[in-house]
Amino acid sequence: MKCDVEYLPLSYLSQLGYCPRRVGLLLNERIWLESSDTAKGRKEHESVHTQRIERRGQELKLFEYPVVSNNLGVSGKCDLIEARGDPSGCRIPAVDFPVLLYPVEYKHGKLREEKEYKIQLCAQAMCLEEMYHTSIPEGALFYISSHRRQRVMLDEPLRRLVLETAKELRRIRETLMVPVAPYSEKCRRCSLLEYCMPTVGHSARAYCQKLAQEAKEVEMV
Repeated sequence: MKCDVEYLPLSYLSQLGYCPRRVGLLLNERIWLESSDTAKGRKEHESVHTQRIERRGQELKLFEYPVVSNNLGVSGKCDLIEARGDPSGCRIPAVDFPVLLYPVEYKHGKLREEKEYKIQLCAQAMCLEEMYHTSIPEGALFYISSHRRQRVMLDEPLRRLVLETAKELRRIRETLMVPVAPYSEKCRRCSLLEYCMPTVGHSARAYCQKLAQEAKEVEMV
């Protein structure tokens, strides 16, 4: 690991996919507020967020497994990695035989299509591939409330999206910017709504435009 590099939180790739302004507030202004949704999600994750290894023969479950990538410039933890003994697999510190790795990301709520969740999962797989010189073609999202698993193919389009998202996350960090975001339905559920104030910028812009138009009309009289 390069010590002169600031490794950004891997989970912020998902935050960026959800809302660039939100990730700017989290990353550059260090603002965090909890809502009922985030509190429920945190509670549901408590059963997973204990670093441990469970083993049955040549099958392992690695919880809260730390990962890092120089290529992506991120570090974080995988909720769960399922490892299965296989001669074609890779070597990891936890066991003395080769294994195939299968990352599983736990999510709050019911099963749904969320692009940012797939970005986060794929980034975890790309970290593992870089760390252990292996190939991970598939992973899964596990939705805690519905107890359902969604398979995710980690194909080239998704991998390119991860690279683009990581690059944009780095740009936001290096420029210390907090992007402007349009107000939408998801803003009402965001725990940072009080600090974000997504409608203020638009209101101020409209007010200034109105003043400019009025001044122009006065000049024409």
